[in-house]
Amino acid sequence: MTTDKTQFLEQLNHVQREAAVYSDGPLLIIAGAGSGKTRVLTYRVAYLVKFCGVSPWDVLALTFTNKAAGEMKDRIQDLIGIPSRDMMIGTFHSMCARILRREIEALGYSSKFSIYDESDANRLIAQCLDEEGFDRRTYHPRAIKAAISRAKSEMADPDTLGGLASNITEEITAQVYRRYQERLRENSAVDFDDLLLLTVNIMELYPDVLEKYRQRFKHVLVDEYQDTNAVQYHLVKLVAEKHGNLTVVGDDDQGIYSWRGADIRNILEFEQDFPKAHVIKLEQNYRSTQTILRAANAVIMRNAGRKEKTLWTDNPEGELVRCYQAADEHGEAAMVAVETRRLVEEEERSFSDTAVFYRTHAQSRVLEEALIRLGVPYRIFGGTRFYERQEIKDIVAYLRVIANPSDEVSLRRIINVPTRGIGKTTLGHVERYARDYGISLMNALREVKEIPGLSARAVESVGGFLKMIDGLVMFMDEHDIEALIKEVWDRSGYMRELEAERTLEADARIENLQELLGVVEDFKVEYGSVSLDDFLERVSLVGDTDEMEEEGGYVSLMSLHNAKGLEFPVVFMTGMEEGIFPHIRSMEDPTGLEEERRLCYVGMTRACEALYVSHAECRSLWGGVSANPVSRFLTELPGEYLKETIPEEGVAVEPGEELDLVPGDVVSHAKWGRGTVLELVEKDNDSEVVVEFPALGTKRLLLCYAPLKKLEK
Repeated sequence: MTTDKTQFLEQLNHVQREAAVYSDGPLLIIAGAGSGKTRVLTYRVAYLVKFCGVSPWDVLALTFTNKAAGEMKDRIQDLIGIPSRDMMIGTFHSMCARILRREIEALGYSSKFSIYDESDANRLIAQCLDEEGFDRRTYHPRAIKAAISRAKSEMADPDTLGGLASNITEEITAQVYRRYQERLRENSAVDFDDLLLLTVNIMELYPDVLEKYRQRFKHVLVDEYQDTNAVQYHLVKLVAEKHGNLTVVGDDDQGIYSWRGADIRNILEFEQDFPKAHVIKLEQNYRSTQTILRAANAVIMRNAGRKEKTLWTDNPEGELVRCYQAADEHGEAAMVAVETRRLVEEEERSFSDTAVFYRTHAQSRVLEEALIRLGVPYRIFGGTRFYERQEIKDIVAYLRVIANPSDEVSLRRIINVPTRGIGKTTLGHVERYARDYGISLMNALREVKEIPGLSARAVESVGGFLKMIDGLVMFMDEHDIEALIKEVWDRSGYMRELEAERTLEADARIENLQELLGVVEDFKVEYGSVSLDDFLERVSLVGDTDEMEEEGGYVSLMSLHNAKGLEFPVVFMTGMEEGIFPHIRSMEDPTGLEEERRLCYVGMTRACEALYVSHAECRSLWGGVSANPVSRFLTELPGEYLKETIPEEGVAVEPGEELDLVPGDVVSHAKWGRGTVLELVEKDNDSEVVVEFPALGTKRLLLCYAPLKKLEK
């Protein structure tokens, strides 16, 4: 048996083995980035079953994503050699759903209850607002739902929330919360938050139910413990408190989700909750070079609210962290694109080796354009391409209707966005009238009083919409495109609705809309004055990137929050300026600033071999231009770990001089193939070349970006 154990554990280092074989009792495993926490957790479960006589039925292992749960099941099954189906291994929500199917009738629900997703819940909130007589435009359903979700994550019921209310909005939220819960019960439905909260309620109200699950789950293990909220913490403590066999794995230095209810105190105060807890620190990193780790350690050690630890590795020393200072966001994006191509062409890396991180999704727009210009394939993860985001497509659709009232696709998109009482029924009547009389949808709307079957309210709503569009058309004649975009936000109520939501998602969408003004400014700098038609054409061309070749993979673009749990050989961290990263919302809040620093640490420790950090002397973002100081996170990096990169070195070249192009020359583009030069246009800082590609038509390219080669005729 001893030999079997030795062979079983030979893939673990001595600290990992200690965690895997630890005897009964509470165990806190502080697992630094890249230290093999998933391996330790799965080996611990397998060891309990294989060598300690623990039945698979007695194990409860909880994590946060279905993917992580699936991987855990597969690994454990491989280690123990028997199916893991008898184990309760899954997400918090899936585990609670299974318990509620058996126990929820005690609370007056049917065991066949429905689970409402976010859109279902928002629709029900809207219904509750109507029933209570509150205006949805003033009290937005998504804002109310977000407030209710926060309350549930803190285990506050409607009465508690009402008692804590300090203004009319909070009082109304508590009132809607009460009605919402009544409607859920009448529909025999629960939302995602209820899955957790009702499970806790049953266990607290019915001691026999709690005892049943305490007897069953003799060993409880929780992954990513730093991400648990108050309800999850309470649930784990209820089940594990009696027998004490609780293993939690996590890293307080990677706690970055407070905005969705996670409470980092759960891991920092574990030893207070379980005084007999044994603590094991996994500090050996298997992912990154020594230089990257030392740099990351230097940043995170500035945080006061953390458990002491220092990651180390046997990996090679590696290259210095490359720090790049660009003149602006375009220079930064060009550096990323050019350096990515160089890594592929000169160091024989694949595009999939590289990831580009940013603090907010609005930053991706300039990066996308630079990658497109240089023919670098990419994908955005955890977000959407800038021009494909809902709010951008909505506002562009407004502009298209203003420019071309016959654009029925755009008209249908925005006619009831934001909601203005022109629903599917009303639109159906209008469309039938347009078909019957052979007129456009817009012209049918203008004859709305003649359309049978429409209520007076529907006629009034259509009239209000037409008045708005006509007013915007008149406004367009007197103002520039930037002013027109702002006027669309105002008159349509689109921006007002987002501001009323008061959620982080809405804030991000507002930032994206403000970044649309940055697009206008870029076009003005490049082309001078820009008409509405020019702008719409330009946006369409940039948005239509075609299907990129994926041989050699693609570069991954994502926010820093989406990067957690991933790793890449090469990482670019962009926008390292005060107000961008750390984000302006967190700069005056010590707790928020520490979370921003943890986010920086997460980003740095995703890099295996090469890490680039970049900032700009000035940046156009969210519709304004700022010259923010370099991020404090960069100033916290010791100089011996940094290699300064000269601005624009290897980025802005003058291919016009080197290629000596003239009209009629034949060139080859890295993505579009052979083409013929039609025209050269000199600019202040660069030159443009107009090239005719047989399959694509005419393309206007900036020579500092364009991957062109001159061919023999």
